[in-house]
Amino acid sequence: MNALASPVAGDTLPETLFSVPGMRCAGCIAKLEDGLPRTPGIVSARVNFTAKRVTLTHLPELQMPALQQAISALGFEAQPLGSALPAEDGRSGDLLRAVAVAGFAAMNIMLLSVSVWSGAEGATRDLFHWLSAGIALPAIAFAGRPFFKSAWNALRHGRTNMDVPISIGVILASALSLFETIVHGPHAYFDGAVMLLFFLLTGRWLDSVMRDRARDGVTALLKHAPAGALVIDTDGRSSWLDVSALEPGMTMLVAAGERLAADGEVADGQSRIDLALLTGESKPVAVATGDRVHAGTLNLDAPVRIKVLATGEDTVIADIARLMDQAAQSRSRYVRIADRAARLYAPAVHTLAAASFIGWMIAGAGWHQSLLIAVAVLIITCPCALGLAVPAAQIVAAGALMRSGILIKDGSALERLAEADRVLFDKTGTLTLGRPEPVDLSALRPEQKSVALALARSSRHPLSEALRRALEREGVAPSDLTDIREVAGTGVSANFGLKHVALRRPDGVVPEDCLATTLAIDSSLSAAILFSDQFRPAAHDTVCKLAELGLPATIISGDRAAAVAPVARALGLTAQTGMLPQDKLDTIARLKARGEKVLMVGDGLNDGPALAAGHVSMAPGSASDAGQIAADAIFLGDSLAPVATAIRAARATQKVVRQNFAMAIGYNVVAVPLAIMGLATPLIAALAMSGSSLIVVANALRLRSAAT
Repeated sequence: MNALASPVAGDTLPETLFSVPGMRCAGCIAKLEDGLPRTPGIVSARVNFTAKRVTLTHLPELQMPALQQAISALGFEAQPLGSALPAEDGRSGDLLRAVAVAGFAAMNIMLLSVSVWSGAEGATRDLFHWLSAGIALPAIAFAGRPFFKSAWNALRHGRTNMDVPISIGVILASALSLFETIVHGPHAYFDGAVMLLFFLLTGRWLDSVMRDRARDGVTALLKHAPAGALVIDTDGRSSWLDVSALEPGMTMLVAAGERLAADGEVADGQSRIDLALLTGESKPVAVATGDRVHAGTLNLDAPVRIKVLATGEDTVIADIARLMDQAAQSRSRYVRIADRAARLYAPAVHTLAAASFIGWMIAGAGWHQSLLIAVAVLIITCPCALGLAVPAAQIVAAGALMRSGILIKDGSALERLAEADRVLFDKTGTLTLGRPEPVDLSALRPEQKSVALALARSSRHPLSEALRRALEREGVAPSDLTDIREVAGTGVSANFGLKHVALRRPDGVVPEDCLATTLAIDSSLSAAILFSDQFRPAAHDTVCKLAELGLPATIISGDRAAAVAPVARALGLTAQTGMLPQDKLDTIARLKARGEKVLMVGDGLNDGPALAAGHVSMAPGSASDAGQIAADAIFLGDSLAPVATAIRAARATQKVVRQNFAMAIGYNVVAVPLAIMGLATPLIAALAMSGSSLIVVANALRLRSAAT
C-alpha cells in the first residue's frame, strides 16, 4: 500500500499520512509532534488523536520507508494510508474480548476467594489458591496484552506511559500471589489483579468504540460519490470506467437520476442538478452547456454530457472530506488538554512505589512485606475512580437523553455542550422539516384535485410526492387518466377523456421563496400550486429557551436570501445566506477566534465540515449519513425541542462530574497514605480502588432523570 503524498506545488511540501494505532495519551502526542521534526527532512508532524493518524510534512527526497522508520524509532508502529478513507485498526473487538475474559475470570476467582475469606485453612485453602491461579494466570496473560504490549514497547524505546505502572502492578501482584500459593501462604491476590484489569479494560473499550465512530465521517461522505461513470470516447463509443480511471478531458454521459462521478462542465444538454449535497439549496438548479457541475451532485431531469475537469482528490466533495478531517483534527486538541494530566501519573506512581519499598526495607520489614506494600501502592493509586468520574456521568446522561430521543455519540460531547455559548442553525432540514408541503389547495376544484392526484401518483418528483400526500390526506379520489407520460425536465402529462392534462413547470411568476408547479387542464384552465417548507415543531420555543440559557442563535444557510428571510423573521434571528461549506467553516473559525464556543446544528452533507468544526454539533435524525456521523449528537423526531433539552442535561452532567472528581481525589488523598503506611494489602487496595469506582458510578446514576 502506498502512502498518500501530495505533489510539490510551488512552496508546498508533500504530506504523508500514517495510521498509528499505538497512541494512548497526551505523552504519545507530544513524543510524536516534538520528536519527528528532529529527523532530517521532516518539517512538521501533526497528530490526529481521534483518528490515530499522523500527518508528516517533509522534503520531497524523503521517501515513505524513511518516514515509517522515523516513527518506529520513537516506539510506535505505523502503517501508511493509501487513500482518503480512514484506516480500521480493529481494536474495539480485541478489547471487548479481553473485557469478557477478565470479567468472567474475576467472577469465578471471587467465588473461590469467598471460601478463603470464610476461614478455609491448610490444604483446602491451598486448593482454592491453586484453582484461582489456574483461572487467573491464563486470563491475565490474555486480557493484559493491551497493557503489556504497550508498556513493553514504551520501555524498549526508553520511555514510559500509563500502561507501565499498571503492567508492573498486575505482574507483581500475580507473581507474589503465585509465590504465596507455592509456599502455602495465607494470602493470594489473583482476584485483585484480574478485577483491576477488568475495570481498566472496560474504560479502554468504551474509549475505543467512541473513536471508531469518530473515524466514520469521511468514509460516509466519500461513499456518496459513484463508483464510476459512462465515458464517451472521440469515436462515440461508450465504456464504463472506475472513478479512479477518470481523467480531466474525458466526457461523461450522466443519465437522469445519476450522481456525477467527477467535477466538470456541461458539454451538451440541459437538465436540473440537485445541489443539496454542496450548498443545502432545496431548489434544484438548472444547468446548460458551459455550466460547472460537481461530483456527488444528482442529475434530476435529462441526460447530459459532462467534460471532466477534476477527479478524485481534486473534486469539491473530496475538499469537503478533507475539511471534515481537518476539523476533527483541531477538535482533538480538547482531548489532548483533558489527557495532559496523565503525563504525571506514571513517574509519580513509580516514585511512590519505589519509595515505599525502600522505606520499608530500611525499616526492617523484609523484601516480602516491602514488595507487598509497593504492589498495594501501585494498585491503590490506579486512577480508576478519576477515570470513571467523567465517563460514568456521561454514560448515564447519554442513556437518559437516548430515552428522550437524543443520541449522544461522543463521550466528550456533553462536556462541550455544557460549554457552548452560541448556536448556529442551518435552515433547510434543520429549522424547517425539509419536506415541501402545498401551501393552499382550497382554491382547486374537486375535478382539479382528482386530476392532480392521478398525475402526482405517476411521478416520483419531490413536489409530486408532496402533492400526492396532501391530496390523499383529504380523501381525494384520483381520476382515470390515459397515455400517462413523464418528460424529464418538463413534467408529467396525460389524457383525461378528450382533455390534455399536465403537472409542469410554473409558467407564471411565483414568489422567490416558494417552490411551485402548474396544473393544466387543456389550454384554457391552469392553476399554480405553491409549496413551502414547514417549520419544525417547537422551533420558536426552542430559540426562546436557548436565549434563556444564554445562547444567542444565528442562521447560516446555503439557500437564497429570499428563501431564508421569512424563516429568520418568524424566529427573530439574524441570518447569513448563500454559504458554501467553506464559508460556514470560516464563520465558525472567526467565532472561535473571538473565544466563542459554537453549537452547530445542521443536517446536510454540505454541513459536514461545519458540524465537525464546531465546538459541539447536533443533527436531526433525517440528516444525511455523513451529517449524522459528523455530528456529536442526533435528535430523533420532527421537534426541535431536544436541542434545548440536551443543553440542560449537559450542564447537569458537568455538575455531577465535578462532584465525582472531588470524591475521586478525596479517595486518593486518604487511600494512598494508608497503602504507603502498610495498612492496605494488595487485595484491600483492589477493593478500595473498586469501591471508589462504585461510589462515583452511584453518584452518576442521579443523572437518569437529566432529560426530563
